[in-house]
Order: sequence, then C-alpha cells, then structure tokens
Amino acid sequence: MAEGYFSNDATRAGRVQELFDAIASRYDLINDLQSLWLHRHWKKRLVKLADPSESQRALDLCCGTGDIAFALAQCGAEVIGMDFSQPMLDHATARNSELKVTFLHGDALDTKQPDNHFDLVTIAYGLRNLTSFKGGLREMHRVAKPGGKLLVLDFGKPSFAPWRWYYYSYLKWVVPWFGRIFCRDAPAYAYIHESLENYPAQDGVAEMMRELGCQNITIHRILGSAMTINVGVK
Repeated sequence: MAEGYFSNDATRAGRVQELFDAIASRYDLINDLQSLWLHRHWKKRLVKLADPSESQRALDLCCGTGDIAFALAQCGAEVIGMDFSQPMLDHATARNSELKVTFLHGDALDTKQPDNHFDLVTIAYGLRNLTSFKGGLREMHRVAKPGGKLLVLDFGKPSFAPWRWYYYSYLKWVVPWFGRIFCRDAPAYAYIHESLENYPAQDGVAEMMRELGCQNITIHRILGSAMTINVGVK
C-alpha cells in the first residue's frame, strides 16, 4: 500500500498533495517510462474529443505539468490550468511555452471559477485522487457552460478477468519499481494501484455524469479499458 495516501479520512487531501509535491521533478519521466510513452497519445485523444476552437474557454483541472493545458491552447482555446501542487505548477510554467495558458494554484473541488463559464472542462489522472469523486464532477459541471463538455481521462477497470489481473499486477508490482529506481521512493508510485481500489472508474463516472444531468455521455475505452475517457455534455 502507498502509505495510506488514499484512506478516506481527514488527512487524505494533505497526504495526496504531499505525494505529488514530492514526485513533481520526476513526474513526466516516470509517466513516459511506465506507460511506454503511451500517455502522450491518450492525452492527445482526449484533446481530439474535446475539439477545442479559438473562441472557447477551457479549464484543465489537476493539470500537473501542463500537457493537456498546452495541447488545448495549441488549438487556440483560452486555457486555465489548475493544480493543488505548487511544484507541479512550477514545472508547468518553467516549460516556457509561447502558448497562452494561465496556471492557478487551486482546489478541483472548489475552483472559485464562475458558474456556466467554460466550454471545456477536463481532468486527466486526477479525479480518482480527489476526496470526493462526485464533488469533483459536480464542480466541473457547475463551471461548464450549457452545451459545454466534461472530459475525464483516467485508469479504468477492465471487465475481462485475465487482462484485469495482469493489468493490476503491473500497477501493483512493476510501476513501484520505476519509483524505486528513478525517485528512490517505491511507495509513492504504489499509489496508482491503491487509488483504484475505491474509484468507480469508467462506468461509475458515466453514472455520476448522468445523475448530474449530462447528455450524450460516452465512454472511450483504450487497451481493453486499462485507460478510459468519459465524455459528457452539460
């Protein structure tokens, strides 16, 4: 277990923030290695589904080092990237991109952004880390314009049992090995498997979107649902 980072108690948010602060300097490297660089393609797929345009406003929550925020901005959108880890935001701003992205330190459960304001609200590999999955989606829905899109990219839960066993084994035993070698911190990278234990994944996210009143809800499954993208329209 990853030091109880995802225990459902009052310490969870603080411990998760400490985790991401600690791994920020190697976050991109580890993502590349543990996904064999595939995470870059999955993020591009999310952006393609978002289909941003120059006239649109986008909010990327749990933006990390800015991959999706920059990709949305490259398509012409006016983008805010928000994260509660200041070291992650420091790495994002240090990329010195010419693209116009505003990075804000903030809470995905309480963004302080106006109601009905954004055409696109995205979150990648962040929803399952929040203290409330429903709260995160509710906030995304609140700040989206009517007709705006909500997009969630995250680890999924495969339905095919043999593939699910292999996939969970990789997350539980192999991914922490990358953390041990490159960050000298195996428990920090065991968090992915732990965070999936209580996460409702693609089907649960779709149901919560439905409860919020989203329309045109779709689930895009990647690698046999090892990764999934949920899309809903407010």
